[in-house]
Amino acid sequence: MIRKLLAATILLACCARGPRELYVAAAISLKEALTEVAQAWEAQGGEHVVFNFAGSNVLARQIQAGAPVDVFLSADERTAASIKDALEARQSLLANTLVVVSDRPMSSLRDLLSLNRVAIGDPSAVPAGVYARQALQRAGMYEAIEPRLIPCENVRAALAAVESGGADAAMVYATDARLAKRTKIALTLQERVTYPIAVVKGAKHAAAARRFVEFCRSDAAMRIFTAKGFRPAFSRTLDTTSTPPARSQS
Repeated sequence: MIRKLLAATILLACCARGPRELYVAAAISLKEALTEVAQAWEAQGGEHVVFNFAGSNVLARQIQAGAPVDVFLSADERTAASIKDALEARQSLLANTLVVVSDRPMSSLRDLLSLNRVAIGDPSAVPAGVYARQALQRAGMYEAIEPRLIPCENVRAALAAVESGGADAAMVYATDARLAKRTKIALTLQERVTYPIAVVKGAKHAAAARRFVEFCRSDAAMRIFTAKGFRPAFSRTLDTTSTPPARSQS
């Protein structure tokens, strides 16, 4: 009897602490920064975060198909809006910048026309590719350069292509360019890149998911994001204090 009571007590204690894991689907360009944010969250008492990093379009399809996701971070508003019925109210979280990386000097986008291969995210699906296409269209050169474009499954694949020599240049985010070993930023473009965050409707760990969203918008998290090259996409006044994310039953 005593053993049964002890087992029941332990079980109730575990349940009271809430979920042990939180499932987060995020754009692959957030991998390094968000991993550090999750470490800070867990260090302050938050649930263990299990990530699925991929292209935003791939993650959106998985959510629509019923994948067990609690929080979604997209690399653009367009992709998040495409599955708005599957999300709670989304909030703008981060801003980024589109750049061209290469080992060749450039003064304008038109310099890309002298290259044989330019890697970008797939412009028919991947946010980084959509941003790249928009920049090239505004420069009036998309049709001319389209035969030279190498569409990649995500922005990290585009970076890998130029780093390996498989492309002469790549259009990626400034935060990705920080990871380059062989190439460097040749051009900085003016495309507005925004990352929204949202809790998935019907999330198994909805309460914990909402707390994680708020933590991502906190001063503690934003310091990590800005150290990785991101910017806040919302107005805020930084505070030097941070409050641990208290657990609750989801």
